[in-house]
Order: sequence, then structure tokens, then C-alpha cells
Amino acid sequence: MFALPILGSATPTPTAPKILVLGDSISAGYGLAANEGWVSLLQNRLKSQGYGYRVVNASVTGETTTGGLARLPRALSLHRPVIVVIELGGNDGLRGLPLETSRANLQKMINLSREAGAAVLLLGMKIPPNYGPRYASEFERLYADLARRNNLAFEPFFLDRVALADGMMQDDGIHPTAKAQPIMLETLWPPLTRLLRR
Repeated sequence: MFALPILGSATPTPTAPKILVLGDSISAGYGLAANEGWVSLLQNRLKSQGYGYRVVNASVTGETTTGGLARLPRALSLHRPVIVVIELGGNDGLRGLPLETSRANLQKMINLSREAGAAVLLLGMKIPPNYGPRYASEFERLYADLARRNNLAFEPFFLDRVALADGMMQDDGIHPTAKAQPIMLETLWPPLTRLLRR
């Protein structure tokens, strides 16, 4: 876990309110330079618009909801965020893991975050129908169900505007390119602004 480096006179202080991003390779910036990922761009956006938040990126390539749940208590204790952005589950779906396990893990992460005093933004995900259309459909639905039941700030499909667009995905077809990152930030910005305070 690390705090993204922020330069300039408006740099948030160590006591600035923190946004914790708990994600997988999509948020860890797989295949990108350190300053190209959407999390880095988020810190720049917050700074340019006068928000005093400090962004902490606790994302790990290959992470599942089980791994994220195991790491979250320490991250909450260490960073004491006021907002937690959860971007996990894609690797669960790609591995065909039980949906109820993913759902339970995400619910526990929501609960832990709120118990620690943080608001939650949940970023939904879709997967290809490798394990059948029913699994893919139920996988997508579990995010919407969690968001509704917990009254969360929510983005249904974080990669909606880039997943099938030319030049927006790396050669593996899974990870977005640097060109896609600003679009991803624009996608999640509206629900995130529900939680921001100046």
C-alpha cells in the first residue's frame, strides 16, 4: 500500500482526509506508467478542483475479493480513510469462483469500511460469458444488489466506455490502455462526487 506522490504547494498534508482505493490490476495500473493510471489521475483531479483529499492506492494485481477482505482491516487502521472505493471481483468472475463467496466478501468489506467511519463507492464489473450467460448475468447483478441494499454510491460498469472501444484495451484484452484511463475516471467521477466534501 502506498500514497501516490503529489507535488506542488497544494499538496495534501499527511492529516488530509484520505480516499482508499482497494482494487485489482485495473486500479493498480497494470502495464502503465505510475502517473498514467486512473487513481493517479484522480488525485490530480481532486487537487485541480480544490479538494484536499489524499488518495491511497491499495490495489494489487491479481487480487480477489477474498484477498481484498483479508487486507482491508489493516488498510483501514493504517490510513483511516473517509472514503473507500472498492474495485474488486473481476478476478473472482474470471476464475469462476462461487458468486455467494464474492457477494459475502464484498458485503463484509462494505461493513468494515462503514464501521471504520468511511463512505463507500462500489465499482461494478462485467465478465465475458466463459462460464455461461447465467453466471455472467448473476455476477453483474450482485453489484447492483449490494449497492441497492446498502444505499451505496455506485458505478454499474467501470469499463463501460472503454471495454469494446478501439485502442482502449491492451493486447491481453483485459487491461485498459493509458488512453482509456481519463475516460474511466470520468465514468466514476459522478458517483464519487456524492461523497466528496470541500
